[in-house]
Amino acid sequence: MSKGNTTKITDELYAYTLAHNPPLDEHQRGLVEITYAKFPDVAGMQSAEEQGPLLAFLVRLTGARHIVEVGTFTGFSTLSMAQALPADGTLVACDISEEWTAYGREAWAAAGVADRIDLRIAPALDTLRAMPAEPHIDMAYLDADKQSQIAYWEELVPRMRPGGLIVTDNTLFHGSVLDPDPSPSAAGVQAFNEHVLADDRMESVLLAISDGLTLSRKR
Repeated sequence: MSKGNTTKITDELYAYTLAHNPPLDEHQRGLVEITYAKFPDVAGMQSAEEQGPLLAFLVRLTGARHIVEVGTFTGFSTLSMAQALPADGTLVACDISEEWTAYGREAWAAAGVADRIDLRIAPALDTLRAMPAEPHIDMAYLDADKQSQIAYWEELVPRMRPGGLIVTDNTLFHGSVLDPDPSPSAAGVQAFNEHVLADDRMESVLLAISDGLTLSRKR
């Protein structure tokens, strides 16, 4: 018998959850729909619908002005965070695909937030390592290749300001974090979760939201 008070999320309960969260605007909704239409085989890489309002909430809660995103895909999460930034805020978005991010660029421009987003098409580690070494990042969203998560983490943590927040997606990885013989990506998530748990520079909680979401605050 399971312990705790966790509710099993049915399709009906998920719809109820979405209905009681801030609705997506036309730009967010359009980006979700075009992602599934254009890239049905990989559309699952897009952040879950409820994560858009949550990320925006966290931007406002932390008062973030400088955000770094590792893994942009078609830009739904990017758009959600940029809309919550103040007009002079900046979001550095890291990705390697011109094709995927082209859809994001279009949506960002239509939503009037393109000037807040600095998209850098390059290996994310190169982008991170080129950033100033001192603590200056208010919030980071980590949602990229799982085998490199620890490397991304190690570049981000020293650059986070005290009280800064790292949000990491897919930390339950479809439940495969429990697999005794995991795939390379699942093994990467397993190793990442243990790394985060042992990192006393950060205060972290792993939440059963969507595919697992870890929130980590710089001490």
